[in-house]
Amino acid sequence: MKKQALIIGGTTGIGKATAERLLKEGIEVTIIGRADKNLAKAEAELTALGSVKTVGLDLFNLTAVHEFSNNLNETLPNIKYLVNAAGYFSPKPFIEHTEQDYDIYHNFNKAFFFITQAVSNIMKKNGGGSIVNIGSMWGKQSIKATPSSAYSMAKAGLHAFTQHLAMELAEYNIRVNAVSPAVVVTPIYGSFIEEDKIEETLQGFNDFHPIGRVGRPEDIAKTITFLLSDESSWVTGAIWDIDGGVMAGRN
Repeated sequence: MKKQALIIGGTTGIGKATAERLLKEGIEVTIIGRADKNLAKAEAELTALGSVKTVGLDLFNLTAVHEFSNNLNETLPNIKYLVNAAGYFSPKPFIEHTEQDYDIYHNFNKAFFFITQAVSNIMKKNGGGSIVNIGSMWGKQSIKATPSSAYSMAKAGLHAFTQHLAMELAEYNIRVNAVSPAVVVTPIYGSFIEEDKIEETLQGFNDFHPIGRVGRPEDIAKTITFLLSDESSWVTGAIWDIDGGVMAGRN
């Protein structure tokens, strides 16, 4: 019986890189994303690597989220791994934030909460599993050049969520960890940088990181797959800084 993985936000960036690694290990992967060109493109590209399914789901539509969650027993009865990777990032001063700005970030966490709850019940029934949340350096440290109060509040909440679930779910052999990246070249910056200029623009942050470069999706995906795997069977409740050394000190 093949192991099954669910990646929420796996059409691009870190989520997609993680899907690639899991598929190469023979794991069946289901990806949740907006029903758009990225979802179709991801399915076409990932199918060559293994068994992949895609689900178009609006994570801000709680009715749709609950409907998806309620059907997980039928669609993913053998789920072993969950990655909460969906996100949005658009720096904006705190005093300019609107309620809509706030909701964009925190509604992701609401969707993560209830989908994770449904997945955990299946994992509990099946004897265990592993969950990895994608947090952020911004959830630990403020950067004046990128004011991100609502985003950081949501990511800090996801870090806390990780630790609480690790405690509550340990008795069911379910491990819960998180990664906390710094600047990684992904389409998440497309909200305020033209898509074809993201790579070039982010090179300006190379020296921000003690290790001398920005991150790549693969850098984070390697750690995620390790945390999902039995190789990290004694790790739970951890929030790993995969950040080129930023939390150790910044240039």
